[in-house]
Amino acid sequence: MSGEQAAAAGRRESVSLLVDCDTGIDDALALAYLCSQPQVELVAVSSTPGNVGAEQVARNNLSLLELCGRPDVPVAIGARAPLRIPLTTTPETHGPQGVGYAELPEPRGQLNGVDAVELWVEAARSRPGELTALLTAPLTNFALALRAEPRLPELLRGVVIMGGSYYYQGNTTPTAEWNTHVDPHAAAEVFAAFSGLPEECLPVVCALETTERIELTPGHVAALAAEAGCTEPELVLPEQPEGRRSTASNELVRHLSDMLRFYFEFHRKYGQGYVAHIHDYFAASVAARTARYSTRTATVHVETAAPKLIGTTVADFRGLWGEPPNARIVSENHPSEAFAELVRALGGLARSLPGS
Repeated sequence: MSGEQAAAAGRRESVSLLVDCDTGIDDALALAYLCSQPQVELVAVSSTPGNVGAEQVARNNLSLLELCGRPDVPVAIGARAPLRIPLTTTPETHGPQGVGYAELPEPRGQLNGVDAVELWVEAARSRPGELTALLTAPLTNFALALRAEPRLPELLRGVVIMGGSYYYQGNTTPTAEWNTHVDPHAAAEVFAAFSGLPEECLPVVCALETTERIELTPGHVAALAAEAGCTEPELVLPEQPEGRRSTASNELVRHLSDMLRFYFEFHRKYGQGYVAHIHDYFAASVAARTARYSTRTATVHVETAAPKLIGTTVADFRGLWGEPPNARIVSENHPSEAFAELVRALGGLARSLPGS
């Protein structure tokens, strides 16, 4: 094992992030969490089609950043569809707008006029060795950025990917995770671009076997509401009617609660219990260097041809293929620490916002 990383709350390292997401309930939590971290510079947020179309993703990003007090962060759109196959979205998982039952305010700000791929490439060129890429969406935009600038793996300080599943059941097909299934060709290009690079340059991959351990419950939502100073902590219980809107006194908590109620109901409908797997928050905490985790180097293959296996990711941890590693896959994380961090950080952000 390698790659143990931890950050103590009071002495955190400054991090500058380029974020690419397909917001998405768990993407929304990840973005809100990053806004709560004073040591994190959000250089830009790019919007990739996935959970919803790219335009809706961008609207969600603009609205969330404004809601979290960060209207200054540039938001851009790049690709409108996967590289080679039609786009599949997930209204049953995240709702028709991608944010469950939440009705986010209409954003006041405008999209950045520069294409997301151009924005990323220029940022990386102008600040070599400084920026970390956080990718919580299908890898379409990042693959296009690598085509435009093949030196991107060396120009970036680091890369964190939420995607794939290894020796673990998929959440979209029996073998494939959602992000890699939506655009398997992009994922294959991205991993190929890192082949043969030094270990410290390889992307850190947060796959389902560790992100599904970050299992949010109604108790966590109640703790978040209490931390935010809500007069009556919001309870998200399974016996309440589907679609019930939150009455939490804090606006951010109210919107997050309405998102998560939808997510809880989705997981219950598919036999996973009244819980929510918040995959992207864990990846965000890895990128922000606030999570403790371990990794193993591996050579990742993404299947793009076999119809029943499209988007399947396979990892060679033992070098049996005789090919150089192209990823560092997270092998250990700490859910109780992750939730303590989330409640403290998001509660503090919600409490600090105007009108709270």
